[in-house]
Amino acid sequence: MKVVVPLSVGLFFIYLTVSATTPEERELIFSYIKNADYRFLLLSVLFGILSHISRAYRWKFLLAPLGYKPRFINSTLAVLIAYIANLGIPRSGEILRATTLSSYEKIPFEKTFGTIIAERLVDLIILLGFILLALSLQFDLIWGVLKEKQISSNSLILTGILFTTVFFIIRFLFKKEKYPLIIKIKNFLKGLLEGVLSLKTMPNKGAFIAHTLFIWVMYLAMFYVVKWTVPEIAVLELNALIPAFVIGGLAISATNGGIGIYPFSVALMLAAFGISNESGLAFGWIMWTSQTLMIIVFGSLSFFVLPLVNRQ
Repeated sequence: MKVVVPLSVGLFFIYLTVSATTPEERELIFSYIKNADYRFLLLSVLFGILSHISRAYRWKFLLAPLGYKPRFINSTLAVLIAYIANLGIPRSGEILRATTLSSYEKIPFEKTFGTIIAERLVDLIILLGFILLALSLQFDLIWGVLKEKQISSNSLILTGILFTTVFFIIRFLFKKEKYPLIIKIKNFLKGLLEGVLSLKTMPNKGAFIAHTLFIWVMYLAMFYVVKWTVPEIAVLELNALIPAFVIGGLAISATNGGIGIYPFSVALMLAAFGISNESGLAFGWIMWTSQTLMIIVFGSLSFFVLPLVNRQ
């Protein structure tokens, strides 16, 4: 289901894209893609590679308090393998990344996975920051869309109550230690917690924060420079692109690497700023294709390089 359902969603959005455009509009989209300035695409790919390298280097700051110092090359290759795995099965990359480093560096899986959860929590905080920034920059526009969709405050409150109820049910079940499965899960979570708490005991917090900011600046930069590949979008300022950047980041995890839904979502957001559907879709597909090809190339190479650099 983790393979078929997200892929089906992605194909559905590709179908929506095709059905919502005329043959002339699709021809215009292809012409934008064909005539894109590849210098900016290469620059975007470079920013993407730098973000992945920085992520691999940042990982060592979380593993150090646990007493482990993995080789930088192994961390980098594990990160690249994780990204290509997410193209096949969404969110599977984190597990494969932890497994890879655990196998080659002899680090317990739950501790490795715990540090990945810790860094994902930090990334989530940064993403929430971008969401708040987008809301503050375009509050009137977003509030108008919510009113148009008739999303009331009551529905948001009911959603909060539902999540709170589920939380307390799970908490009650975990207090029952007589079930073997619950005990196994608690032991596993204990190892995860140790990895997460490495944030607190990390000796180089300043370097970790610097790399985190660098990663997200590179994410934004690789999105921003692609605007010069589509003439209509080249005139947009950063404050108009940030909402599209945020919605694209959220769409990535919805399907296999964001296939189908990423270009659709980005085009939908750009339409709010007066960008035509054709230009928005062209921008989304150019951005998605360039980064996906980069992940496929470097992720595939990582599978072959990893055993070679660990021959002994």
